[in-house]
Amino acid sequence: MNIFIFVSQEWLLITFLFALIAALVAVTRKNNGLPIVAGELVTLMNQDKAVLVDVRSANDFKQGHIHGSINIPHNALASRTSELEKHKSSLVVLADQMGQHAGTAGGLLTKQGYDIRRLSGGISQWKHSNLPLVSGKK
Repeated sequence: MNIFIFVSQEWLLITFLFALIAALVAVTRKNNGLPIVAGELVTLMNQDKAVLVDVRSANDFKQGHIHGSINIPHNALASRTSELEKHKSSLVVLADQMGQHAGTAGGLLTKQGYDIRRLSGGISQWKHSNLPLVSGKK
């Protein structure tokens, strides 16, 4: 079957399929936390309107993290959400290395009623922007 003939004959079906895919991506992205850029994060944290949760491993966190962040590794988040209870009325921003775990963590916290955002580009983008990191355990 020639794909071009199919598309030309079933253009309405194809359009509907792409619309459904776009809607699914948008909903998933919102539920897992919309991205937030570093400058916006700094402003919100300075105004005490956001709390930053670093979902990387404890070892990665010790090697360098954003000042004021809380370390709860993504694989322990489900059992440690009680540590965030006092921040439920604040915006919770999730940071990981490059975006590979923040979405999953965001989905978990969104289901529990948190207002979630993800640090765009993660700690890698933060470093690339020459923004400061602190070393050692908080």
